[in-house]
Amino acid sequence: MRIYVLGNANRAGVSEEVARSLPFLRERAQVLTVDLRQEQNLSDLPEADLALVFGGDGAILRAARQMAYRQTPVLGVNLGRLGFLADIHPQELHQCFEQVIHGNYRVTRHLMYECIITPHPQPLSLGERGDSEAKVDDSASLGLNEVVVHTSPPLHMLDLELEVDGVPVSRFSGDGLIVSTPIGSTGHNLSAGGPILGQELSAFVLTPICPHTLTYRPLVESAEKTFTIRFGGGAEKAMVIIDGQESKLLSAGQVVTIRKAPVTFSLVKVPERSFFQILRDKLRWGTPPSYRGEP
Repeated sequence: MRIYVLGNANRAGVSEEVARSLPFLRERAQVLTVDLRQEQNLSDLPEADLALVFGGDGAILRAARQMAYRQTPVLGVNLGRLGFLADIHPQELHQCFEQVIHGNYRVTRHLMYECIITPHPQPLSLGERGDSEAKVDDSASLGLNEVVVHTSPPLHMLDLELEVDGVPVSRFSGDGLIVSTPIGSTGHNLSAGGPILGQELSAFVLTPICPHTLTYRPLVESAEKTFTIRFGGGAEKAMVIIDGQESKLLSAGQVVTIRKAPVTFSLVKVPERSFFQILRDKLRWGTPPSYRGEP
């Protein structure tokens, strides 16, 4: 088995855990690279069978983007906090890696997205349409969790218009909009009042951030559709945030497009734990409150 060893060296304990694990890993697999800064271009290396990622969920998000359009199944070792994606404890690594070597695991595949920021030939007011749209730029940002369109300091309200497959869907004013994958639905989307999606669905959830209206609610829509965000007032103070790790300032007249990526993220699951068990363990979802000190 050929593996990449990736991780977040800035997180306490990651470098030490990798150093402890490498002798064991090298006895049982061919380690193609050890990159704890997650800066290496993995396309320059031979393809691996597995990417072993040490850190938290943020390290896995970076690994997914680092692998770009040549995705490798990921096994995450959790040295972070919640660990929705990196759900293997360091003490379980030896046992779990042996199971992987012997084929006792499954791979789940998850939606990724492309985010494209393009200028429009002429800035449009909300609701206005031109006969010709700008050509989509070939440079797209690949992500796994979510795209957040948000106002930036000094904070001003944003006027947003959402289109789905070119059809106007909603206009509202607020702090921004989250377009989340199922994997990302337990992150910023959940905090903003959006629903939790089953992780292997092929759908996006669109959740407004502090909309100045009583009628706007999150929307779940097929990932086969293309989502376009246009801006009215406040566009010059807006930014786009990719997976909470990459931010880009917007200017007036720019358009944000989010669509399904041509690749999927692959996650190695071992030992078998259901998504609902993880929700119960990590977020206490679906568990009754305790009364008068009852466990």
